[in-house]
Amino acid sequence: MSRLVALLAVILLALPLRAQSPGPAAGSAPLKVQFQQFQLPNGLTVILHQDKTVPVATVNIWYHVGSANEKPGRTGFAHLFEHLMFEGSKHVKEGQFDTLLESAGAVNNASTSNDRTNYFIDVPVNGLDLALYLDSDRMGFLLDAMPPEQVNSQRDVVKNERRQSYENRPYGMASLEIDKMLWPMNHPYNWPVIGYMEDLTAATQSDVVEFFKKYYVPANASLVVAGDIDYDKARAQVEKWFSDVPAGKPVERVKAPAASLDAVRRATLTDKVSLPRLYLAWITPALYAPGDAALDVVSSVLAGGKNSRLYKRLVYDTQIAQDVSAYQASAALGSSFQIIATARPGHTASEMQKAIDEELEKLRTSLPELREVQRAINQVEAAFYRRMERVSSKADQLNAYLFAGKSPDWFAQDLARYTSLTPADTQAALVRWLPAGQRVELIVEPEAKR
Repeated sequence: MSRLVALLAVILLALPLRAQSPGPAAGSAPLKVQFQQFQLPNGLTVILHQDKTVPVATVNIWYHVGSANEKPGRTGFAHLFEHLMFEGSKHVKEGQFDTLLESAGAVNNASTSNDRTNYFIDVPVNGLDLALYLDSDRMGFLLDAMPPEQVNSQRDVVKNERRQSYENRPYGMASLEIDKMLWPMNHPYNWPVIGYMEDLTAATQSDVVEFFKKYYVPANASLVVAGDIDYDKARAQVEKWFSDVPAGKPVERVKAPAASLDAVRRATLTDKVSLPRLYLAWITPALYAPGDAALDVVSSVLAGGKNSRLYKRLVYDTQIAQDVSAYQASAALGSSFQIIATARPGHTASEMQKAIDEELEKLRTSLPELREVQRAINQVEAAFYRRMERVSSKADQLNAYLFAGKSPDWFAQDLARYTSLTPADTQAALVRWLPAGQRVELIVEPEAKR
C-alpha cells in the first residue's frame, strides 16, 4: 500500500472521538512509569508508555540537534527547521499538516533549545495513526517538498521573530549579550538559538539541505508514543510508518570546551525602556550534575514568591525594585544561574545590586532556614507531580531522560535530587557556584531623552 493510499484510510479513522467511559480513577500510585523501549533497524529509538486515564495519545519526537550543533557563521539552522517542518513534505501538501490534525481534534507544536528540538502532537487516541504518519513523512521526505522559495519564506519569518523577540523588544538584547559574556567564543552556547541575522541571510539552499541530511535522521532522534495505547498495536503502527525512513549516518554528540569565569565581567546596554534593569549571571553545573538541583532551591529561597528574600528586601521592604527573579537555566553542556531585577522609578541598578549582594552574603555565612528550603522543595515536588498528570508532559520527560543518558523511567531519582537536600546543601551550592568575584554583571539603562 502506498503512503498516499494509506493516508486516506488514516484520515477516515481520525474522526472526532465518541464519548467513552472514563478509565479507572487514578490512585496514589508509586512514582514509577512503566514503558517499553525498542529500536528500529534504521536507528530510531522508540519508547511506548501506556496511560489510560483519558482517551488521548501524544507523539513526542526529540531530534538531538539544537543551536549547539551549529557552527560560527551558520547559526539559526535548528530553529529554522522548527518552522520548515510544518510546511509540508513529499506526501503532505503545504498547509495540510495543520489542517489534517485540526480536523482530528489534535494540537501540535515544537520548540528549539541549545541541545535539542522537540516536536509533539496531542491527539484523541483514534487519531494516533494520523499523527505517526505525518511525523514520519516529514522525517523521511521533507526535502522532497522544500524548494528554495519555501526556505526563503521561512527564513524571513525567523528574521521577523528575531526582531519581535529580541531586537525590538524591551530589554530583548540582554539575554544575547549575557550568553556572549558568559561563554567563550568557541563554546556552542555563545551564539543565540535563534541565530544571527547575517548568518540567516548568508545561508544557501545547499547549507540548509546539508544540515537536515546530517541531523534529522532516525539514528539522531527518539520517539515517545504515550497515552491510551495498546503496546503491541502502537509498536506495529510505529513500525508501519517509520521503518521506510532512510537511516542516515550516525551523529556524534557535541563536545564543549571547559567554561569558567575568573573575574567579574561588566557591561552596560542602552535600550528604549523606562527603567534600569540589572542582570547577574554565573556559570553553573550542567543539567542533572551535582549542584544543579540545589541551585534550583537557591533560586526559590532568593526569589520564589513574595516571602522570598530578594522579593521581600527589594520589592516590599525598601521598594527599590518593581520585580526580581532568579533561576537556574539548566542545559546539557553547562548551565547559568541568573538574578534579574527591574528598578522602581527614581532608583538605580547600583542600589539593587548592593541589596542583592548583601542578601547573597547572608546566605554564604548563615544557613537558610529549614522552612525556606522545605517550601522550595514542596514547590518543586508539586510541580513535578503536576507534570506527571499530563500525558504530553510526561512523554516529553521520558524523552528528556533518554537524551540525558538516563533510563526513561528516571522520575523517582530525579525527584530525589530535591527531596534529599538540606539547608547545608543549599548553602554549599551557593558558596561554590555563586561567588561575588566571578560573574557577569549587565545593566540595561534607558536611552538618554532628547
